[in-house]
Amino acid sequence: MRWRPLRVLLHAFLALVALGWLLPLVLAVYASLRPYEETARLGYFSLPESLTLTYYAEAWTQAELPRYYLNTLYIVVPGVLVTLLTASFTAFAIARLRIPGRRTLLIVFTAGNLLPPQVLITPLYTLYTLVPLPVWLSDSQSLYDSYLGLILIHVAFQFGFCVFVLANFMRTIPEEISEAALVDGAGVWRRYWTLTLPLCRPALAALGTLQFTWMYNDFLWALVLMSSGDKLPVTSALNNLRGQFFTDYNLLAAGSMLVALPTLIVFQLLHKQFVAGLTLGSTKG
Repeated sequence: MRWRPLRVLLHAFLALVALGWLLPLVLAVYASLRPYEETARLGYFSLPESLTLTYYAEAWTQAELPRYYLNTLYIVVPGVLVTLLTASFTAFAIARLRIPGRRTLLIVFTAGNLLPPQVLITPLYTLYTLVPLPVWLSDSQSLYDSYLGLILIHVAFQFGFCVFVLANFMRTIPEEISEAALVDGAGVWRRYWTLTLPLCRPALAALGTLQFTWMYNDFLWALVLMSSGDKLPVTSALNNLRGQFFTDYNLLAAGSMLVALPTLIVFQLLHKQFVAGLTLGSTKG
């Protein structure tokens, strides 16, 4: 194959970008396998004298990761499912039903993603403390310091993006399929649930992977809208590895690797559907 100068530059640039993304991860894994005393004496950019998995076992117990993993699942799993379900139904209405102002509605949903969430911290905090909930749903008897409150904020902020993606995806599905189902007497729910939704599986898988990663990695809203330490998600567990006067950054690196592991597992399980959802429509035929 003949190499052109521009192609060589493009591949060199892409290789540098990939190296820039991978280097911090490789250094974190490398540091997590070395004793802190060794890196303090030789430096992090040095050949190891010994490698050990001790820090991983210590981080697992000291940070109480199993409990925080469970807290995160209480938030992320309902959040992803509710977001995809409500967004797909809204996208179906915009893409398939002749409702007035549907394009304006899609623009409004899309514009909502342009609002920085940080500007809403103060009003949302006040609102959450004022909205009452029964004691079986929240120990604080309000949206503040409850799993429901975090789920709702994640759904609200991710809803517009999912509607935008799914509505545009559904427009690529031939309308003749929906029209044929309508002639056969299928109602709105039947056309949505049994006809359109299965055809959107690649897009749903791609969005599900992204939504899981974004909600799982969230630290801001849990910090602002929760106060009980035993309810915080797993991203907050890393604070248990920081001492008051001294922090073992090798131990912290091991904890970070354990915290990041579920997102890697989810991506590995859904990577085929994820790539298919991203590349669908890039080629014809």
